[in-house]
Amino acid sequence: MSFIGGLAVALVTAPIGVSGAVFLLPVQVSVLQVPSPAVTPTNLLFNIVAIPGALARYRTQAPLRSPLTSVLLIGTLPGVVLGAGIRVFLIPGIHVFRLLIAGFLVPLGISLIRGRRHRAPKPPSMPLSRTVTFAFAFSVGVVGGIYGIGGGSLLSPILVHRGTPLPIVAPATLVCTFITSLVGASAYLILAATTSGLPTGPDWTVGLVAGAGGLVGGYLGARLGPQVPEPMLRTALGALAIATGALYALQSL
Repeated sequence: MSFIGGLAVALVTAPIGVSGAVFLLPVQVSVLQVPSPAVTPTNLLFNIVAIPGALARYRTQAPLRSPLTSVLLIGTLPGVVLGAGIRVFLIPGIHVFRLLIAGFLVPLGISLIRGRRHRAPKPPSMPLSRTVTFAFAFSVGVVGGIYGIGGGSLLSPILVHRGTPLPIVAPATLVCTFITSLVGASAYLILAATTSGLPTGPDWTVGLVAGAGGLVGGYLGARLGPQVPEPMLRTALGALAIATGALYALQSL
């Protein structure tokens, strides 16, 4: 079931550039019954296993190291450690966390659907300064540490909209997501060794098996992407995100 879940979320999210980890977390909570807060490091473990295939593909197209990568890492790495601490010490329970999931999924779903309707090209704005980019990266790192998502799905559209070329943004955000997931998962392992009473470490079986499914699903999704009507897929995923977020909000309240 973990392999199928990882494969399915990566297969449908890869063609539109959204991290499969975004939709894997609800699968963990509602289907696989992974306890809280272990769902978050398990999501990060999924990223660690699933991303290398995409990194290898980008490596043949462009260098993975760039000034943008360095700025993003300087911001996201301390952010993800802080997010892990917030998750374990302030919001370890599943009820409040479901409300946070809803607060993330509903805006994401709206963004996916609106993205379908506003396809007219717009002239890019001026690229963000290093300071502003760092601030965005730090904020994304905190969210990634709490939720366990790939930061690229948040950073990439912002940077591209502000005028940074996509061939530079894509590998930089992917490297950032991979290294941030490594550091975030390590932070949870340290917290698991120094705290008691909570399932703080990742569920290794779910994370590794789902990550293997994500590795396969991401590859297939990238290959099948041009054959899939993107507007229809964005609308379907957006509606799914809104419905899931609304359900979790009702359960929390």
